[in-house]
Amino acid sequence: MASLPPSETLILEIDDGWLQIRFNRPEARNALSDEMASDLMGVLQRVAEDRSVRGIMLRGEGNIFCAGGDLKGFQKSLAGTFTQEEAEAMSRSAGALFARINSMPQVVVAIVEGAAIAGGLGMACCADFVIAKEDAKFSLTETMLGISPAQIAPYVIQRTGQMAARRMMLTGAKFTATEAHALGIVDIVAPSTEGLAKAAAEIKASVRRCAPGANAVTKEIALASGHLNRDEMIAFAAKGFAKCMLSDEGREGILSFVEKRKPSWAKSD
Repeated sequence: MASLPPSETLILEIDDGWLQIRFNRPEARNALSDEMASDLMGVLQRVAEDRSVRGIMLRGEGNIFCAGGDLKGFQKSLAGTFTQEEAEAMSRSAGALFARINSMPQVVVAIVEGAAIAGGLGMACCADFVIAKEDAKFSLTETMLGISPAQIAPYVIQRTGQMAARRMMLTGAKFTATEAHALGIVDIVAPSTEGLAKAAAEIKASVRRCAPGANAVTKEIALASGHLNRDEMIAFAAKGFAKCMLSDEGREGILSFVEKRKPSWAKSD
């Protein structure tokens, strides 16, 4: 596996092929500062093509997931020195990070404790699975501050659908983990810290049964389905299928089925 870069804003741990990334700014409620965003992007870029990394867990230190963007970084606008170009660049940078999380070839799991607010909620919506502790809180506060949830909007919509997302974003909605589950933002609500660990372990076990390369191609196909037309989608999916079938993974998967044994990637279960 590729070596992980040093970081003061993230705690990075690898365990049996799973990378755990903990946001390490509890004094700021793990708000997404420029440094933390840069560190997170760097880590994700480093491991994106590493198939020894089976999955990624996103979590916050201090029993809080993420309070969104660091508003201290917005203070330049109060002084009247923030230009249109600078504001757009800031937004594009955030958008690139959310897109990177959303498109990671590995399975991404967000574990939400405490609160997921604004960009923190958007980041959770980029994950493949969201596990939330029962007492976690969620909110979309941007419009209450006179700004728009510009870069997270596509991922909230991806999770909840267009109309539900609009209702939430246009009212600065606040809701519980149970309500977030009903909306489709949360996949599993856990009653305790132990419940979070149990749910995460079950997801890990399920993912380990699947070939990492096949999972990466499957995510590519799923994401492409949102913007390709029918003929383009048929061609794109066919290329992905052929890539998998002709790969070492594909051969091993078929051989293991014939020989009635687990494939090599599942032998650690």
